[in-house]
Amino acid sequence: MKLFSKFKLIFYLLNLILISFYLLPVSIVKLFFYNELYFYSQINAEFKVSANHIYVFIFFSFVGFLTYVKSNHLIFLSIYLIFISVILELTHLLIPYRGFELADLFGNIIGVLIGLIISFFYKKIYN
Repeated sequence: MKLFSKFKLIFYLLNLILISFYLLPVSIVKLFFYNELYFYSQINAEFKVSANHIYVFIFFSFVGFLTYVKSNHLIFLSIYLIFISVILELTHLLIPYRGFELADLFGNIIGVLIGLIISFFYKKIYN
């Protein structure tokens, strides 16, 4: 835990990477999986939560919560993570070839909440 609290640069770097991936007009994941630069998937009629968004925000939240181990920063960090997950998904309304999907937004928020729960139990076990 001391490694994360000393090196906040890791969390800031993850912020920069996440924001830059969200603001690109192409999806890097779709580029690697579908080998198309501007592949645009249609929104399905049935509601699904995006697992990729959950995994990314679990990791992002867990690193953030380990970086700021003080309890007074935990509330601020939780609000920040939820705020950035909503804002970044809303930017897809403005970026060409990207689309806002409610399932992705819920995946982001669920990932933050799961990251918060995991970090809570991690701190409880190791303290």
